[in-house]
Amino acid sequence: MLGKIGYGTVSEALAYKIPFVFVRRDYFNEEPFLRNMLESYQGGVEMIRRDLLTGHWKPYLEHAISLKPCYESGINGGEVAANILQDTASGKNHTSDKLSGARRLRDAIVLGYQLQRIPGRDLSIPDWYASAENELGLRTGSPSAEMSDDSFHLPSLPNDFEILHGDVMGLSDTVNFLKSLSELDSFIDSGKSTEKLQIRERKAAGRLFDWEEEIFVARAPGRLDVMGGIADYSGSLVLQMPTREACHVALQKIQPTKQRLWKHTQARHNAKGQGNTPVLQIVSYGSELSNRGPTFDMDLSDFMDGDQPMSYEKARSYFARDPSQRWAAYTAGTILVLMKELGIRFENSISVLVSSAVPEGKGVSSSAAVEVATMSAIAAAHGLNIEPRELALLCQKVENHVVGAPCGVMDQMTSACGEANKLLAMVCQPAEVLGLVDIPNHIRFWGIDSGIRHSVGGADYGSVRIGAFMGLKIIKSVAMGLLSQSSANGVTSDDLEEDGIELLETEASLDYLCNLSPHRYEALYVKQLPETMVGESFLQKYVDHNDPVTVIDPKRNYGIRAASRHPIYENFRVKAFKALLTSASSDYQLTALGELLYQCNYSYSACGLGSDGTDRIIQLVQEMQHSKVSRSVEGTLYGGKITGGGSGGTVCVVGRNCLRSSEQILQIQKKYQDATGYLPILFEGSSPGAGTFGHLRIRRRKQK
Repeated sequence: MLGKIGYGTVSEALAYKIPFVFVRRDYFNEEPFLRNMLESYQGGVEMIRRDLLTGHWKPYLEHAISLKPCYESGINGGEVAANILQDTASGKNHTSDKLSGARRLRDAIVLGYQLQRIPGRDLSIPDWYASAENELGLRTGSPSAEMSDDSFHLPSLPNDFEILHGDVMGLSDTVNFLKSLSELDSFIDSGKSTEKLQIRERKAAGRLFDWEEEIFVARAPGRLDVMGGIADYSGSLVLQMPTREACHVALQKIQPTKQRLWKHTQARHNAKGQGNTPVLQIVSYGSELSNRGPTFDMDLSDFMDGDQPMSYEKARSYFARDPSQRWAAYTAGTILVLMKELGIRFENSISVLVSSAVPEGKGVSSSAAVEVATMSAIAAAHGLNIEPRELALLCQKVENHVVGAPCGVMDQMTSACGEANKLLAMVCQPAEVLGLVDIPNHIRFWGIDSGIRHSVGGADYGSVRIGAFMGLKIIKSVAMGLLSQSSANGVTSDDLEEDGIELLETEASLDYLCNLSPHRYEALYVKQLPETMVGESFLQKYVDHNDPVTVIDPKRNYGIRAASRHPIYENFRVKAFKALLTSASSDYQLTALGELLYQCNYSYSACGLGSDGTDRIIQLVQEMQHSKVSRSVEGTLYGGKITGGGSGGTVCVVGRNCLRSSEQILQIQKKYQDATGYLPILFEGSSPGAGTFGHLRIRRRKQK
């Protein structure tokens, strides 16, 4: 079966065990859950929309024919849904966590009762809800927010923990994370029914740590791609801002004899006749929001292949076995990279708790934040002195080689080396930090999420990257040919200026596309690059594209000219953007900055990395910019661009730092919701990178 993913098509494919070749849908929030369900039951193959439209179906159909769908559960969804609603309405499995699915569904039911209160028809809130609220000591009555005068002050540190090293740096999210840690073991020791009060991940987290031993806490932010984006893998200058949202990781190394194993882990050891062996146990909060398993565990010896760490290829296969556990590669992969690259061996068990506020699939580097925070915590707990830049490069290896996503290094570098309210300026050759660029007080950046899931592991991103490396190889070949031609024709330095010969020699040995200037590209190479080229034809002529993290599909047609042009011109745009930030404050300055963002956005689209959602946001920004109100007063919003790997995700917007600009951003958010049904997440504000934060070493205070 071939079509777009939806409830009907997925249900039919699973019920009748028919392999389903599908394309993604924009503005469809349930898509990740349906897609993961197809993967879990071996029933689906994702097709890139471009291949659907161009008729490139054969490899997908061949893959689908080889599948063996294995869904065996019930097929009457109405009965399943009715049972869930009935259990919720009766108060079964009540949870006090307001972010849990059960609690949010229950609140929605109560709100439904409240909204139906009209004269002559007084519907009461069910007794079960009021009883549960009173039993838990929660506030009853209207759900409207109430804030005290000090509600914006930094929350107080929990008294349960003593901070032996480090500083929370006034970060409220770090204080709240420590509070959540302090509450983890209380409900286990209290003897209350944990099944009734806590969701599964909190229960598992409560058994992770030995509360009498030290725990190490690290923090790493996401990043907003202001300029540079996908040009990072071509050696461009990039400008990146760390986000306010961050990932926290709490980690403890424990002697195997003291580690509290989960029941299934203990059962596995008993079945194998194993004694006390080092085990990695991970709990990741937010599993219900992304339809993945909340826990992961493995014996650390599983990373060994004989007396050496396993290969990255074997590691990718290891983590890909179970789609619901694939997320663990971002965390556990840091251990393997440290083993292979630095020769570290881990003799003790490791317990890890991951709590990230960086939303997944939004193009703001949620994966880099997890990798950097995890490796920072591991390094702190094991006394490893790894500089932020080196740590970022190691984390890139996690994503490239263990996860298998062909990202550049700017995400990890920003998360590790960034500073609050500054742009990290870096030349990605491979990771030369030029310094930090101050954001002028009158300028502000926002991120607006399109709701269309972004993935650097997606085929569109990978094909554009391959196209750029193909273009680099062709340009070098053309330059070499021009040199050979001049020699064969007896052209000497008197006939051809010495500088021209040196330029050709440099271009014949280019390491990065971004080292080619736009005018040289236009003068000599643009007409030599094909618009597109089939992988097989390229391999026959050039053998390889020399990119260690991507593989050319011989049957695929790759866009080359647009993919090559983008990083060459983007590098120039970023340099101009950086220079403008330090120029005199003026409306012209802001207009020029905005225009550079727009040019970048349209260049993404030319590569095939745009999306309907991000294009709609850009259109709304332009409507605000050119409205009569904006023209009659000092301008507010000036431009925007798609960010990161493109194909959805977040749009970066630049504007004047004023109340009117914030109001217009909220208006765009509301208009986008009216048009699509999706309320975008807004990213504003900044926070320090992992290198500046360092780590916390904490220990529970002994009871007197």
